[in-house]
Amino acid sequence: MDSGAAGTIPAALNIHGLSKQFGGTQALSDVSMTVHKGTVHALIGGNGSGKSTLIKVLAGVHTADSGVIEIAGEKFNTSGYSSSTAQAAGLRFVHQDLGLFDELSIEENFALDAGYPTGPAANIKWSKLHNRVEDLLEAYEIFADPRTKVGHLRPSDRTMVAIARALQDQNNDDLILVLDEPTASLANHESSILLEKVRRRADQGQTVIIVSHRLQEVLSVANDFTIFRDGKVAGVFVDAKPTEDELIEIMAGRSVASLRPTGSASHKGTEEILRIKELINGPLRGVNLTVNRGEIVGIAGLVGSGRTTLVKTIFGAMPKVSGSITFDGKPFDPTHVEMAMDEGIGLVPEDRGREAGFADVSVRENLAVSLLKENWTRGFMPRSRERSAARKLIEEFKVRVGGPDSLFSSMSGGNQQKVILARWLQRKPQLLLLDEPTQGVDVMSRADIYASIRSFVVDGSAVIVASSDMSELHALCDRVVILRSGRITEEIDASAMDIDSLNRLLLKDPTGLTNAITMINVKGKK
Repeated sequence: MDSGAAGTIPAALNIHGLSKQFGGTQALSDVSMTVHKGTVHALIGGNGSGKSTLIKVLAGVHTADSGVIEIAGEKFNTSGYSSSTAQAAGLRFVHQDLGLFDELSIEENFALDAGYPTGPAANIKWSKLHNRVEDLLEAYEIFADPRTKVGHLRPSDRTMVAIARALQDQNNDDLILVLDEPTASLANHESSILLEKVRRRADQGQTVIIVSHRLQEVLSVANDFTIFRDGKVAGVFVDAKPTEDELIEIMAGRSVASLRPTGSASHKGTEEILRIKELINGPLRGVNLTVNRGEIVGIAGLVGSGRTTLVKTIFGAMPKVSGSITFDGKPFDPTHVEMAMDEGIGLVPEDRGREAGFADVSVRENLAVSLLKENWTRGFMPRSRERSAARKLIEEFKVRVGGPDSLFSSMSGGNQQKVILARWLQRKPQLLLLDEPTQGVDVMSRADIYASIRSFVVDGSAVIVASSDMSELHALCDRVVILRSGRITEEIDASAMDIDSLNRLLLKDPTGLTNAITMINVKGKK
């Protein structure tokens, strides 16, 4: 598993015996690893496996209990290691939240880190800033004017701007770039564009550490792999090409067969529960859709296609402009979410951090919030009832947490998502809307979530899944519809469905616009 082919490549980073404990939890246990210069090194593992803790130790956010960090041959004891140490030693971090300001220009975002060039009278020398950023954009293959607002960039270019900004003080590829879930919020085609650019940077000598749950992506870009499980290094591949199954089995400590769903939900009924006719709202330009009881329907579409608008309109979070919705045989025109909830509809939104989870309160309170009316008794909330219900849900949904009173923010992303799903399923809704339900979730938690969704529809409820992950739609859905140009243009049944066919339908471009945009970008490069 550990090849010696990289033995002649100098080490950019060595970690020796790193350990970190939080209360009674051993987050890292005697972790050692080597990152070779000019390679892409993938850190992978399930939620709570230790990889995020390691990144935070490297960034100086957490102080390790023991161990040594060696960067470019210089050794640092963890007791005196800080964020300023990491910066001075040459570590640069780009997180999923890019830290960019959408309303500022690209060059202004660069200047926030490096400062504005000024003249003798302390006036800003805009031409100097413009020229410097223009050179950086060219070097990082970002085909945009430095004066363009960041919010107007395509998603992959926004991430590349964050990368270029982090490395703007680099000389001779001497810095180590750490990418923490850089593609988690990107559609597949945007991820491919970004990773191709990262791979080219590494080929030119850049050292990159990448953390990602998307195994197919890291397999396409990484040279070396370190796999974490339960705070320990469970496996290492150096200058090797492991299979996805090999990585999953090391991550999980069990067979792939025990994790992967088999077939579709297979409980599809014939009784209609939802009918949408000529729905217009935001990017939606006349959507028609029916959903039957016992059915899991997938919504596929590129960024901006209206996937999220569709599910939020059904949930009443975005009042429709025109068109009709029939739910459970009756006209349905939700103008606020309470109406949808009272009718038996639930929504697990895409952004659990901002729209679903309450980070600074307990798991118990996060679970109870969807049943406040039912649990409220004589002017107060009986905590014992909440706690008992929370324990049952934690066990049923296989949530890894210290207990019902643990903070929601203390859990990994996968376990947070299980809690949010459990919150809605305890209401026994007739229709559950899921927007990117396993985004940023590891393969083990994903298997548990899929099993919960499958079990939910057995009794005749229905699910709509809006997702940019074709493997997710293929694994979970009875049928998938393609949302393009504000309309549903194609539909494919589970019996005829595979990931390649879904991708072909998703990227189908009868107007030739994609090719035209590509040509414009190529010309812009010149």
